[in-house]
Amino acid sequence: MSKVMVVEDDASLREIYGIRITAEGYDVVSAGDGEEALAMAVREKPDLILSDVMMPKISGFDMLDILRTTPETASIKVIMMTALSAEDQRQRGERLGADRYLVKSQVGIEDVINAIHEVLGDRVAPTVPEPAAVPVPQAKSAAQPVAPEMSAQTVPQPAQPIEQPQVQMPTEPATTPQPEVSQPMPAIAPAESQAYDGPAQANPTQ
Repeated sequence: MSKVMVVEDDASLREIYGIRITAEGYDVVSAGDGEEALAMAVREKPDLILSDVMMPKISGFDMLDILRTTPETASIKVIMMTALSAEDQRQRGERLGADRYLVKSQVGIEDVINAIHEVLGDRVAPTVPEPAAVPVPQAKSAAQPVAPEMSAQTVPQPAQPIEQPQVQMPTEPATTPQPEVSQPMPAIAPAESQAYDGPAQANPTQ
């Protein structure tokens, strides 16, 4: 667990920063001025110091200068916070070795928390879960075998054809055949009804 020292002469601000930084999982120690902070830095060996600039006894800039020239504290990360927004003050802080310089009127407490994470380099970017792959249904060919886990009961059976009721058509009554009426034969004339006696014989008297 990383240790953060809060150096602030305003007791209420020191408490607010301490509570919020503790919520991030850091071990927090605090000091009310630069002189106290120097003695505590040698003893506590914090990973980072969050310090105000304008403080009694020793200012934040003088404290930073001593920290960087002392071998036991030279590698401690330092974030300077000030109400002074002048560019020359920023350049002075960077020249003395501040890792970050924040103007109080331009940042909120969440910006301070983000700066602590960035300077310590302990914030891991959240991983975005990959979307689950949605299987694409594929049409089964006729030759494709049925999966073994599918039993015959689970295989859909083809629908049985519905029998249509047979409708009896009315039958026509059978027609009775009519008897044939025989036609009368024509009468044969008497001359024509003579029997044929063969060829006429010659008269012997002639």
